[in-house]
Amino acid sequence: MFRRIYEDLIKNHMEGTGGFPVMLAPLVQSGHVKIVDDEIRFWNGSRIFLCHCQLEKHRFKYQGAEIHVLLIDELTMFTSTIYRFLRGRMRAPGLDIPQWAIDFFREKFGVNLSAKIPLALSGSNPGNLGHGWVKAAFIDGVAEFAIRRMSPSEGGMLRQYIPARLEDNPHIDAAEYEGKLAGLGTKELVRAMRDGDWSIVAGAFFDNIREDKHKLPSFTPPAHWTRFRSFDWGSAKPFSVGWWVVAEAEWVKTFKDGKERMLPQGALVRYREWYGVKRDEDGQIKANEGLRLSAEAVGRGIMERERGEKIDEAMSRADPSMWKEDGGASNAEKMLKCDARDPNKICGPRFAPADNTRALGWQEMYSRLAWEDVDDGEPMLFVTEDCYDWWRTVPPLQHDENKPEDINSDMEDHAGDDTRYACMGRPVSRVQKPRTPTGPAPWTMDWITSQGSRG
Repeated sequence: MFRRIYEDLIKNHMEGTGGFPVMLAPLVQSGHVKIVDDEIRFWNGSRIFLCHCQLEKHRFKYQGAEIHVLLIDELTMFTSTIYRFLRGRMRAPGLDIPQWAIDFFREKFGVNLSAKIPLALSGSNPGNLGHGWVKAAFIDGVAEFAIRRMSPSEGGMLRQYIPARLEDNPHIDAAEYEGKLAGLGTKELVRAMRDGDWSIVAGAFFDNIREDKHKLPSFTPPAHWTRFRSFDWGSAKPFSVGWWVVAEAEWVKTFKDGKERMLPQGALVRYREWYGVKRDEDGQIKANEGLRLSAEAVGRGIMERERGEKIDEAMSRADPSMWKEDGGASNAEKMLKCDARDPNKICGPRFAPADNTRALGWQEMYSRLAWEDVDDGEPMLFVTEDCYDWWRTVPPLQHDENKPEDINSDMEDHAGDDTRYACMGRPVSRVQKPRTPTGPAPWTMDWITSQGSRG
């Protein structure tokens, strides 16, 4: 049984009326069970090991483990890397789940267990640093209780999502506990914790992101609007490229849904992205695993994707680590000379080093996303529906436990980083923001009528 932090492991499973010492007291008294430190030993040779794995490097403590049943308490507290490693330690040759256990799970929880082990059982609330990868792996696009066989790269096991809501817990007074949940604050957070709603990100750093406010249909920006790009480097971890346009206060009708919109003057719109994340043979994302492309290959990919566009390279910003030299050319230089036929030809994308002041950058990004505290209720940052990985990874980002003004960098924060670079390259002041013009769209019948009334 794993919990991320040792102190939480002890509090949740060794202390209180629900802890193992109380739960197993009759067996301890009869001599059938011994509890020695973090290990529970049964008379028949079975054992329960209480384990913790706070950091990714700690996973190697379990390199030689043979795990028959893997129990994880609060899965979203772990990274995908830790979970995959522990899952890889699961093996139980020749062992079966007893029929009584299969019957118990079916009758008690409506869950059909395979008669074979190893078996992994994970419980979690929405939120925390693993929210994004857990949601993508277990919940997105999956019917509740549906059992599916995963690909070899995803462990090759059967997988099932079992929803859990307040009324499903037989050990609490639902009415009393609901009142405590209501005291959490926002209705979104209450819904996430009460109903297990994974579309709500509990404890998110950017708690002001809303799809109805920030998500736009795909569109082609007007040619005269300023376009630029932002870039966060990664090889073993994903890289992230975002293409942005600076909106002008005019009516445009180049959206996929055909609607005419006027965006706030100076608003940033992320209209395209390229996210270098690894996928398995079934197209499933391997969260936070990069493509390991060279700087030259990334440079060629950027130029191919923006062919025919006019990009303002003076405004474009990239990860400052791109300019580090370690006994050879920097990645920024390699990206510039990305022509495979002529390594001396300068033909790749140009960037300026981004301002990498993290706390200030996140605040600038938060300010652009803000909409509740402004007169017209309009944010100054939008992201189109095409930017799947932005929507997958940015809303779940959490605060750093030790630095609340920063984001937990153990999470998949690469699209967030490139967005931060874009915002720092073009800071906005709410005081200086021009009000969005009101009235009907130009050359509509309502507009023509209004012009006539002016004489």
